[in-house]
Amino acid sequence: MAAYHRPDTLQGALDVLAERPVTIAAGCTDLFPATQGRTLSGPVLDITGIAELRGITCEEGAYRIGAATSWTDVIRAELPPAFDMLKQAAREVGSVQIQNSGTVAGNICNASPAADGMPCLMALDAQVEVASARGTRTLPLSHFVNGPRRTALEAGEMVTAITIPEEATKGTSRFFKLGARKYLVISIAMVAVRLDIEGGTVQGAALSVGACSAVATRLRDLEATLAGQPAEALADRITDAAVAAALSPIDDIRADGPYRTHAAAELLRRAVDDLTQPAQAAA
Repeated sequence: MAAYHRPDTLQGALDVLAERPVTIAAGCTDLFPATQGRTLSGPVLDITGIAELRGITCEEGAYRIGAATSWTDVIRAELPPAFDMLKQAAREVGSVQIQNSGTVAGNICNASPAADGMPCLMALDAQVEVASARGTRTLPLSHFVNGPRRTALEAGEMVTAITIPEEATKGTSRFFKLGARKYLVISIAMVAVRLDIEGGTVQGAALSVGACSAVATRLRDLEATLAGQPAEALADRITDAAVAAALSPIDDIRADGPYRTHAAAELLRRAVDDLTQPAQAAA
């Protein structure tokens, strides 16, 4: 390893980034396996010493998840029920040791089609804050991850936070995924659902599917169909055809495309059923 940098301020990190290309390291739970070696090659910028990049806060109408925030931090944080899906996903990100080290921002920067955090963050209308010596910019998560292992990061930039607008934290949520086993598995399909239900009627819906396309996908047309509908029997409105229209599922060793589509639709129906049962009981 040619050089190792561990600044304790964001400005210090940005100064390093401005000087030369570096490998940014946080939890390293994806980074180390990708190297296929015992050490990281080239200059490394370790951001775990920057206190301002860790933790979850709510200010100025948005929740802010710092780039060095671990999955365990998410699990332990006091957050509205709309974040329940993110907490559920956090509990299925590898082992407890991985949850302690792995970061939410690292999960999106790795840009795997099967990243557990992606569907949940997309259903929360997440924005990605990116900084460099040139300044700071913010872009929707759907524009940040633009393909398998591809992001919109430019030279000299790093992710500093993921932000969630407060208006996207209404309602309750669920995360379900399907794999060959319960834990330590790459998903065949995963879904995140957030429903805002008042008086037995759906005021708003956010549905996202992961591991079934090159990037996680929001089902905007289906969301529009569910909005304004009674919560009772809401899951029946989620058809395989409606889900298939929004996805481009791949064939691989874990499952073929048609199976992935059916699995995603079934997971969505189960998540919606789980969220609407309390509303039906109260009606």
